[in-house]
Amino acid sequence: MADHERYPPPSPQPEGTLASSGQESAPSSRLGRLLRLGALAPRALPVAFEGARRVLGVKRSEEQERAARQRTYDDAKNAGRALLKTLGEMKGLPMKLGQMFSYIDGLAPPGYEDKVKHLLQQLQEKAPPLSPEAARSVVQQELHAPPEQIFGQWEHEPFAAASLGQVHRALTRSGERVAVKVQYPGIDRAVQNDLKSLSMLEMVVAPLARPYQSKQTLDEIKQIFLAELDYGLEAENVDLFRRINADLPQVYIPRVFHSLSSRRVLTTELLDGQSYDQFRHEASQQERNAAGVTIWTFMMRALLRYGVMYADPHPGNYRFLGGGKVGFLDFGCVKRVPPEMIRGMKRYIKAVMDADWAEFDRACVEFLGFDDTDKASWDLYRSYTLELLIPLATNAPYQCSPEGAREAVQFLVRGHRDLIREADGSPRLPAPVKVPFDLTFVNRLQWGLASVMGGLRTEARFRDLTEPWVRDGEWPLPA
Repeated sequence: MADHERYPPPSPQPEGTLASSGQESAPSSRLGRLLRLGALAPRALPVAFEGARRVLGVKRSEEQERAARQRTYDDAKNAGRALLKTLGEMKGLPMKLGQMFSYIDGLAPPGYEDKVKHLLQQLQEKAPPLSPEAARSVVQQELHAPPEQIFGQWEHEPFAAASLGQVHRALTRSGERVAVKVQYPGIDRAVQNDLKSLSMLEMVVAPLARPYQSKQTLDEIKQIFLAELDYGLEAENVDLFRRINADLPQVYIPRVFHSLSSRRVLTTELLDGQSYDQFRHEASQQERNAAGVTIWTFMMRALLRYGVMYADPHPGNYRFLGGGKVGFLDFGCVKRVPPEMIRGMKRYIKAVMDADWAEFDRACVEFLGFDDTDKASWDLYRSYTLELLIPLATNAPYQCSPEGAREAVQFLVRGHRDLIREADGSPRLPAPVKVPFDLTFVNRLQWGLASVMGGLRTEARFRDLTEPWVRDGEWPLPA
């Protein structure tokens, strides 16, 4: 779940934004969810046709061109509103993907980044919750009494709503302020049906996709997303990260109230502080540098030292508490990375730090699975890997930026576009790259973390921070 404080109390919404849906549950049937997504296609077709006309160079008068632009703008605006409403009401994986597009720089088409991000950020800021009665029913089922009896005080209206659940403020009977995350009724079936639909799609394209490890990658995605549905596992993840970061005073992780939690209800300490957007616009460069170092340390030390990856670097998952101290929320998307994967990652990072390019190339082939006999793909993926490691390759301070985060993704997009096109312009299938599928969510972390750090424009000596975790051995998880 994202940021406990970034949602204000319910209020009238401007035209074109998301309002409270009042639904009792998210649509969960497989056919119903597919039909909802399919209903978006007619709204998007006029925009797609206009894009095709521009690619084909259709001749128009100045007046016709002006009218076509206005028509396309109106069509795109209407399609965007429909997309926003559909994703917000469906919850689950479609909404989660929409949120990813809203904050990872470089995923939107070039020239449309700001418009797409502005549209989809409403899924972070004004996602429609379900009805208070639906949440009350879940609490009663899970904790065997209505929330008014379990808590000393319960706010019926949620202040946060995201892809799998919504959050209510409450007071425990001893007077402690808590955030109670309540899973949407039926969202488990909805997510399972979304994953079944993805599996069907993967089977349809299997003859082309299987050489690129599509099945293994999808299995990895399924495992992580299904685990997010179990708030009991999330509570264990919170406790684990509290132990891992116990020696870092700048990292704050809220306590879990286990007696007030279950598989579909999670009660944690309520954090104050500033939201990501408020902090990045109001904080000084020095404050943003300090907070960025805390975020980097929290993410990378856990991964490289303990093999535990916080795989959801969503901007809403941070509370900025002053003096470089950051509170971290939402531990549903966590992955234990096998030791051999951590050793492989450290291998190519150390090679870059040592400027040992022969060893770097061997690691790219033996661990990352790049094909050094296919010059086009080798040049692309090797260069892309180096692009990501620039902050760790230099001894000088490095400043993160949205432009840098966007270019890292677009570099890969442009390269793939060229890779699938023959010299005569006809399409071709590039040689498969056998990247370990255990690293699927490492890519999400890399892109998301780069965008978060870029938004803060953090400047730091990232090599000095990271090198001790790269060069030391494996650490046992703290008990």
